[in-house]
Amino acid sequence: MKKQIERIASKCVCCESKKIEKSPAILMPFVADRALGYKPVEVDKSWGLNSIKEGMAYSICNTLYCTICGLLFLDIRFSETELSNLYEDYRGENYSLLRENYEPGYMKKNNILNNGIDYIGKIENFLKPFIKLPVSILDWGGDTGKNTPFKENNKNFHIFDISLKPTITGAIVVDKEIAFNTHYDLIICSNVLEHVPFPSELILDIKRAMNKETILYVEVPLEEIIRVSDNLNKSFDNKKHWHEHINFFTEKSLYELLNRLGFEIIELKKEERIFGEASSGNMFQIACKLI
Repeated sequence: MKKQIERIASKCVCCESKKIEKSPAILMPFVADRALGYKPVEVDKSWGLNSIKEGMAYSICNTLYCTICGLLFLDIRFSETELSNLYEDYRGENYSLLRENYEPGYMKKNNILNNGIDYIGKIENFLKPFIKLPVSILDWGGDTGKNTPFKENNKNFHIFDISLKPTITGAIVVDKEIAFNTHYDLIICSNVLEHVPFPSELILDIKRAMNKETILYVEVPLEEIIRVSDNLNKSFDNKKHWHEHINFFTEKSLYELLNRLGFEIIELKKEERIFGEASSGNMFQIACKLI
């Protein structure tokens, strides 16, 4: 029997605990429009709603907080169709125009991000102690491949991604069947898990493409509310809006997720990153392997 997928989460998507607390929030209008087709609307007298106050109406949701592992996450768990709506041709023309409409100034930031990141060398230095060059690489969620480490020092370079964007020279787009039947020395899952509704399902898919020698590299944001909070149990309700990042990880939640699914974390590091002129942020870097 196929596992039932929850539309609204009732348990933690990292450790599966049901000890979660919630607080009202809104889904940012760009995400609500592109993924769900819900646009913000102004309610005025013409609606004739006597018991509803006039004003702007946005898509509501809940911020959830796992009291066991500390994961902060959106209660809405998007379907495959909704994820495709949101991420197909990611940062392409239609995506960017709609986002600029809701978030003026986005196009300038997007142009900077599309030029590629400038910290690939730091990722490669982090990984070099655990691999032997050249490597056979699978970049899961690798977009065009522009930001893949060791892309110029590999035996083969595969990408699995739902964006369907053209890749750089040397990268080959593969489906799951090919990925599951190819030997990889290194699998990259960078800045992906914060976007997906069920991180454990994605990690289990990646696990099928691994063997005992494969190194899995995971990178996710260390979000500011996680980084600066002394007690998330008291401050989680400060998270009043949700955008593309629907999972805010703590170090404990990452250990819970990966250990529960049969992985040993070899090294976990926190690092500040500068994304060109666009933005900066803190990241978790993780190297792990199958137990």
